[in-house]
Amino acid sequence: MSTKKIVVLTEKQYINPSEGNAYIKNVLLEDKLVVDALIRKGHDAVKINWDHPTYDWSSVDLIIVRSIWDYHHRMNEFEQWLSKVTPHCKFINDIETIRWNIDKHYLRDMESQGVRIVPTQYIQKGDNRSLQSLLKEFGGNKAVLKPVVSAAARNTFKIEEHTIEKISDIFHKLIQEESMIIQPFINSIESKGELSMMVFGGTYSHTVLKKAKPGDFRVQDDFGGTVHEYEANAKEIKFAEDAVKACSTLPLYARVDIVWDDDNNLCLSELELIEPELWFRNRPEAADFLAELV
Repeated sequence: MSTKKIVVLTEKQYINPSEGNAYIKNVLLEDKLVVDALIRKGHDAVKINWDHPTYDWSSVDLIIVRSIWDYHHRMNEFEQWLSKVTPHCKFINDIETIRWNIDKHYLRDMESQGVRIVPTQYIQKGDNRSLQSLLKEFGGNKAVLKPVVSAAARNTFKIEEHTIEKISDIFHKLIQEESMIIQPFINSIESKGELSMMVFGGTYSHTVLKKAKPGDFRVQDDFGGTVHEYEANAKEIKFAEDAVKACSTLPLYARVDIVWDDDNNLCLSELELIEPELWFRNRPEAADFLAELV
């Protein structure tokens, strides 16, 4: 095996932070596990922020995208950076998968491949329909509104009768700037939570269960959500592996976020193929498995 120069890609705040809370320490640990696993395989692996002003990207063989959790706030810059770097080095996951997965229109493609998704209606940028009429068309009294390009529950809202008027004003501003999706509110999010299932090279690895704090629906720890150990059953594992294998190119790493609908069917909430948290700290050997795939 030849040695490769591999960059584990992050954002600037995770390069030698001067102080760190538990969240930052987890990010640093996750990235270190990946870097160390690659080094053990004989590669020259380093951690670099994607917007580094002077780094020589032409010297890099592979880029593994990890903790770049600022990219969706800086999409124009990020797109320009991708265009600049892509001719010089390969990405893992591959660049076509990354570009496809950035926009939640990918859910429509997954559905066309037979994967059950949370029902999704797309609202294109500049749409002048009222939020009330959209909710009526959607056929429900509770829904979730979010941008097609988003992460960490950015601009994500739960719509109910008593909140729709307030959210309508926000919606009218947002839809002039970006396309959005509307989905029915999945009640099990509050009662059971959401599964995050890690799959490497099409093979299931491990799972965590994410739960929202009481009174909220967002399971992300940014909003007080908590993470719990979870032993996935055979049906859940098959669903996750099948979802990953439905991609046009098999990704080396994936996080399959799954919820249960009101009929207790498994539904794909998100398929995270760019920079998902993969909870290597819960199963460090998964970092070695990823390094082996690389």
